[in-house]
Amino acid sequence: MNKDFRCGFVSIVGKPNVGKSTLINKFLGEKLSIITPKPQTTRQQVKGILSNEERQIIFLDTPGFLKPRYELQEKMLEHIRNSLKDSDLIIFITDADKYPTGYDKELCKILNKIKVPKLAVLNKTDLVEESNIKLKIDLLNQLDFEQVIPISVLFSNDFSDLLKLITKFLPLNPPFYDPEQLSDMPTRFFVQEIILEQIFLNFNEEIPYSSTVVVEQFKEKPNKVEIAANIWLERKSQKPILIGKNGQKIKAIRIASEKEIYKIIGKRIKLDLWIKIKPNWRNKKNALKEFGYR
Repeated sequence: MNKDFRCGFVSIVGKPNVGKSTLINKFLGEKLSIITPKPQTTRQQVKGILSNEERQIIFLDTPGFLKPRYELQEKMLEHIRNSLKDSDLIIFITDADKYPTGYDKELCKILNKIKVPKLAVLNKTDLVEESNIKLKIDLLNQLDFEQVIPISVLFSNDFSDLLKLITKFLPLNPPFYDPEQLSDMPTRFFVQEIILEQIFLNFNEEIPYSSTVVVEQFKEKPNKVEIAANIWLERKSQKPILIGKNGQKIKAIRIASEKEIYKIIGKRIKLDLWIKIKPNWRNKKNALKEFGYR
């Protein structure tokens, strides 16, 4: 083992829909975290592991910081707190055009109390004038960040310099995970995330935020994988909306999900989706536990 090998945990935090999941997917070169135009797509901490001969970086993709309005969001905030507490480095990511929002200011106050190194990533610079970018960098430089990195995560393909910078802040440690491992989450978790992503992409606010997905059956056969999953909703009136006229909506979700699941499993996918109702599940601790929100 290389005596200079570095390994540690890096939390990526910021307001909802600012590019956290896109950044972690770009770092890993794989789609690990789901991405939609809607905020609060990421509900749980997603761990992504990037390894080479010199380092192992364990990225923690967190739900967007927000003031919780129901029990599910309390759980999401708890994931953020735990991530920060366990981190060797924190990456604060913000929108170059909108910074500083009220969310940004509140989150930066919290970060200021945490005595670990922090980097600021000023994202979406492709949408902002150069003079405005300089102004935002100056504002961030007044805070407790080791460095401010202006970038357009979506349109950048070379992250080698940023990864070298991140590595400098990691402790000298042997790897915590097998170098071939991309995440510590089971395949079922990513299947659930893919189905939920399709619900977010196909519906407006009410249905996605009232939905969760639980894989009940995962049978791997020589040439295909058979999956059965429940989509849980909060109200009976939401069920016909999710199904759609002549079943077109739920069919579209199933077909799109099968295509995405195939990309991570590499076998033909047969997906069965069932819709069930659990009233007000987002506010019930037992329901959240049952649905895997740890």
